[in-house]
Amino acid sequence: MRTRPTLTSADTQKIMAACKAEAEKNSWKVSIAIVDDAGVLLHFERSDGASAAAAEICVGKAKAAAVFRRPTKAVEDLAKDRPAFLKVSIGIPIQGGLPIMYENECVGAVGVSGVQSHEDEAVAHAGIAVLG
Repeated sequence: MRTRPTLTSADTQKIMAACKAEAEKNSWKVSIAIVDDAGVLLHFERSDGASAAAAEICVGKAKAAAVFRRPTKAVEDLAKDRPAFLKVSIGIPIQGGLPIMYENECVGAVGVSGVQSHEDEAVAHAGIAVLG
């Protein structure tokens, strides 16, 4: 058996705090999901005023980023070239989800929804950045 890195509860707390700080700094009402490497939800928060749809979408973005081990923007671009790719029911391939990489391995992902997709991604990036 090999030993592999995993996200801890403390990691998800740090990531969430940084994501929320970025969203609040910009007055963005978003939902934020953090998942493990299999796309299983570890932590979720919805800002006051964030839409109900954003709550579902952020989880889908996080799951897609974790399972595909790449930013959801890359998955979205792939789907443009190959529309049949959208039939794969693994998350939501819309920009705003980023994998969390540690020692060249995906240990999870962050998905954000509620504002423009590039802004969602900026919030996710701020969260992941706290891990160094």
